[in-house]
Amino acid sequence: MGLKDIGASLPPGFRFYPSDEELVCHYLYKKIGNEEALKGTLVEIDLHTCEPWQLPGMFCNFLLQHD
Repeated sequence: MGLKDIGASLPPGFRFYPSDEELVCHYLYKKIGNEEALKGTLVEIDLHTCEPWQLPGMFCNFLLQHD
């Protein structure tokens, strides 16, 4: 699955920089309620357990798992 394929599967208006309202209403509210927000599009990583140079590899692994 390439980046173009990922972009084609995202809802209209999806972008990397959500507004504060979008974060609270569409992500954090669902997270508190144990609901999944946009399943497969948001990856949570505990930044305290990995080094910065490991992040690209984690993203690649995520893409390979959802291929």
